[in-house]
Amino acid sequence: MNQEHSTVQIALHGAGGRMGHALLRAAAQQPGLAISAALVRPGSTLVDTPLGRVLGGGTGELEFRAALDPETPVDVIVDFSGPQAFDAALALALERRVALVSGTTGLSLQQLVELRRAAAVIPVLWASNFSLGVALMRRFARIAAKVLPDWDCEIVEMHHRRKADAPSGTALTLGESVAEGRGIALEAVAAHGRSGQTGARPAGQIGFHALRGGDVVGEHTVIFVSEDERLEFTHRAANRELFARGALFAAQWLAAAQPGSYSLDDVLGD
Repeated sequence: MNQEHSTVQIALHGAGGRMGHALLRAAAQQPGLAISAALVRPGSTLVDTPLGRVLGGGTGELEFRAALDPETPVDVIVDFSGPQAFDAALALALERRVALVSGTTGLSLQQLVELRRAAAVIPVLWASNFSLGVALMRRFARIAAKVLPDWDCEIVEMHHRRKADAPSGTALTLGESVAEGRGIALEAVAAHGRSGQTGARPAGQIGFHALRGGDVVGEHTVIFVSEDERLEFTHRAANRELFARGALFAAQWLAAAQPGSYSLDDVLGD
């Protein structure tokens, strides 16, 4: 990687959003890394605006920019933009031959294919949720699904009223962990909500239910149910800063990694 200094230099792609602001605030408090560029979409009203004017103190003299200066040092691109802007983030990471950490959800199948291809050249880590607690929850769900293959499984998530996609990327990732534990493909057993005369619940089905309201940051519950007992794993996010800290933790780890596709499981270790 491009690390000629002890401090990991991060170019934040999607710096104008709520997660972008949370990342900028968290980075100012995290030793061993620095934000070298805060990138927003071309035409944004934030272009050329000092970060301090938007976020307050602790952000240095950086300004929001629409493009990365070729002379700006970068070790990792951290992307929290949107599906329409993701391609630009991936292209930038490939152009600079630096690691890419992305939390952008709603990616198309083709974008996921391109991300896997990029892993042959650079380290990449995509996650629908950068909470370290959720990463552990995925492990628990995978283990429980393997040990309890005949139990029914339902996944319930709740987010703020402005969230555009449903179910959440995190809910789908949790479902994939359950399916992995059972050695099956999620798309073969997933059921998204129920209404009307649905009949009896098919064995092996993984149900998803999305709730929306208020300003809920994110809540996820994986439920396993047998005839006699019920097991639930629940994670509740109190603020967006916890996702920002997790993403920055992953970025510091990925800066020293070899090209390849990584997950938060790799970052956490055994």
